[in-house]
Amino acid sequence: MLAMQYEITLPADYDMQIIRDRVATTGHLLDAYPGLGVKVFLIRERGVDGSTTNQYAPFYLWTDPGGAASFLWSGTGFTAILRDFGRPVVQTWVGGTAHQAPHWAAGPAYAVRQKVALPADADIVAAAQAADRRAAEAVATGTAQLAAYGVDPRTWELVTITLHEQRPDPVSQPGDLFQVLHTAAPERLHLPDRVSNRLVVAR
Repeated sequence: MLAMQYEITLPADYDMQIIRDRVATTGHLLDAYPGLGVKVFLIRERGVDGSTTNQYAPFYLWTDPGGAASFLWSGTGFTAILRDFGRPVVQTWVGGTAHQAPHWAAGPAYAVRQKVALPADADIVAAAQAADRRAAEAVATGTAQLAAYGVDPRTWELVTITLHEQRPDPVSQPGDLFQVLHTAAPERLHLPDRVSNRLVVAR
C-alpha cells in the first residue's frame, strides 16, 4: 500500500464552491481506477470546523504503486492539477495497514489526518504495530469507517488517516479535520490489513 497526498492552499477569499463544482464534475472519473484503493477528495474551508485556511488536499491509498505512477506520469489525472494549480509537493508514505468496516451505510463525510515525527531512537517496528492497533480499534469501536497508517522513511514521519460518516469529536480524534466531497474506492477491500514477514531466514 502507498499513501499519498498533496495540499493546495488557496487564497483566504477563494470561492470554495469552485472546488466543490470541480469534484462534482470530475470526481467520478476515479471510481473505477485500477490500483486505487481509496481516494478521498478533501477540503478545509476557512471559518468552517475551526479551519483558518482554504485548502484542497486529496488523499490516496493505493493498492498498486503502478496505479500511482500511471496517475502521476501518464499525462492523465495529475495533469489537471498541474494545469490549474501548478506543481504541488506530493507527500508519500509507505503504507502499513488499513482497517475498515466492510459495508458503509453512507460514504465518509469527514477525514482526520495526523502526522507525528518518530524520534530518532524510536523502535519503528513497535511504532508501526501501535499505529496498526489504534487503526483496528478505531474501526472496531465504530469511531471510524476506515483507518490507515503509513511512514515516510525519508523523514520518519508517521501519518494516520481516519474516515468518518459523521463529524468526529475533536477531543477523541485530534488532528487536521477535512470535509470529504467525494470518495472513489474501486479497490478498497483489497487494501492490506496486516504487514507480513516475507524474509525467509535460512537455518
